[in-house]
Amino acid sequence: MTVTRLDQGQRYRPRMAFLKKIETLMMEMQSPDTGIKTQAQTVMVTSIPHAVTGNDIMQWILQRLQITAEEALHLGDLFVKYGYIYPLQEPKNLTLKADGSLYRFQTPYFWPVQSWAADDTDYAIYLAKKNIKRKGILEEYEKEHYNMLNQKINYKWDFVIMQAKEQYKAGKERKKEDRYALDCQERAYWLVNRTPPGMLDVLEYGLDRVTDPNENKKSTMEFYRREIMYYQQAILKTRVKSSVSLGGIVKYSEQFLSNDPILSGCLPSNPWISDDPDFWDLNAKLVEVPTRMRVERWAFNFSELIRDPKGRQNFQIFLKKEFSGENLGFWEACEDLKYGDQSKVKEKAEEIYKLFLAPGARRWINIDGKTMGITVKGLEHPHRYVLDAAQTHIYMLMKKDSYGRYLKSPIYKEMLAKAVVPQEGVKKSTGLFGRRHLRSSPSPIILRQQEEEARAREAANTVDITQPGHLTSCSPGHSTPASPPAVPQAVCPGSPACPSPTSLALGSTGGTQSDPRAPSPEPFPPGASRSTATRSWGRLLRRGCWTSASLATLSARCPAVPHGKVQPLGGRERRQRPDSSTVSSFFQVKMPLESRACPGGAGQGEDRHHGAQMDSAKELICPWDTPREEGRAG
Repeated sequence: MTVTRLDQGQRYRPRMAFLKKIETLMMEMQSPDTGIKTQAQTVMVTSIPHAVTGNDIMQWILQRLQITAEEALHLGDLFVKYGYIYPLQEPKNLTLKADGSLYRFQTPYFWPVQSWAADDTDYAIYLAKKNIKRKGILEEYEKEHYNMLNQKINYKWDFVIMQAKEQYKAGKERKKEDRYALDCQERAYWLVNRTPPGMLDVLEYGLDRVTDPNENKKSTMEFYRREIMYYQQAILKTRVKSSVSLGGIVKYSEQFLSNDPILSGCLPSNPWISDDPDFWDLNAKLVEVPTRMRVERWAFNFSELIRDPKGRQNFQIFLKKEFSGENLGFWEACEDLKYGDQSKVKEKAEEIYKLFLAPGARRWINIDGKTMGITVKGLEHPHRYVLDAAQTHIYMLMKKDSYGRYLKSPIYKEMLAKAVVPQEGVKKSTGLFGRRHLRSSPSPIILRQQEEEARAREAANTVDITQPGHLTSCSPGHSTPASPPAVPQAVCPGSPACPSPTSLALGSTGGTQSDPRAPSPEPFPPGASRSTATRSWGRLLRRGCWTSASLATLSARCPAVPHGKVQPLGGRERRQRPDSSTVSSFFQVKMPLESRACPGGAGQGEDRHHGAQMDSAKELICPWDTPREEGRAG
């Protein structure tokens, strides 16, 4: 089940054509006869052997290529940037200076023309060695690379640290001049192959290739021998006639034609066109009753069955009746191991071994001894694909043995019989090229204006009955001007000036005691209609007794104030309110403008508009009714 691939070390990176020419020039430059004369130079009180100056390099290029000084300096600059020459005095500055600056030739092993790329493990060893040498002092980009490599190759980080320590110890045993030259050489190599931020990566060539595009093929005996061996191996491979292969393609296309959503369409409708989600609902992963087309597809091959979650669920029921349900359970566990979290691979591998492979396991599977040996040996160092051999064995066992009996079993036939066949739905019109005509959303400015108009209408319909003479409306016959608000006077409760509100509502005289021998009064007097009660409430509202002290004594929440306005409730009173929806306001009532009563003409105006007042009557909260607070009794 593992995908085989070429080794990364056998891949060739594409090289630019001029690298071969640079290599030829470097070989001539180091020739003892025609090259640059090297000698020992002193750097930092250290004599470095085989060093050359930048001026010598530039003069050699001028004499060899017969070009201008500017072109020679640019070409020498490229020699340094590509890592063929490295500086000794300023290792971080990969440029050629036409003066007495010292340089050395890079070892051909580290030339970029080589067929292997710089490996992350080698770079991690270099950074770890540098970290040990400088005791944690690294460049910022080197710290980021160090942490990234620690996470990327954490599985062999112990090997990286061990190699770094060994190389550091070996470097101490070298001579001082050799140690200095080797440090400059190594730093220049990694500056070219791991470019710091802000510098141009001259080795950026794109993707790797399997073959070397710059390889010069020569017609030698070895070349022909390899060609003959290749064609001999190719002849031994199995071949299939083109008619057979094309017949297989045609058969596959005819078999899957009805299941192709592009060629045959979707039932009940295409959800991408009609915006109808029924297709997704009917083809959910673990839907209770699948479609008939989906169940028929399970019979195409075993791969179609085992890739469908609903098919695996139905196949598991069949395997349990045959007492082989552990086979599918082991296959699913291996899939979870391969595509699960990397940090849990070892733990999952051990659980699978204990559950399915260990001697006396609870769900032991039957595999041959050779496969068991390969699997047990691989579990010593578990990875994602350690159980591939056992999984393939179980897969082929289910395919060749259980799958054929499943298709003939009553379980599959029953599922096929009760499968639904969706009918083609009505497709919605989507306009030209399948695009729907979308309506633009209203502008936020229009929405804001509508909200302001709604608030204005609500404020206009709200009547403040605490202001005497505010309830003004004109009768159809004549209009009466609003009387000026009366000055509130403090009177005693029950006095004739401010009679009892209940007596006013029922049409009785304020301050009189009811006769005990008289029958108990009804909510409305005998023979009185609802309009009479409404007119009584109208008299009460028109009297302007809301600011009187009698009402203030009846309601502890609304104390009497000399200015006639209602004080807002305090924080403590708000917390004691049992129902904010019921006692939201003690002195306001909402009614339409056309249903307001006229202050003038108490009897006639009330009789004329009592029908409108009755129809538009709203809930009125009396200021003398103190709401009971639930729970205070306890």
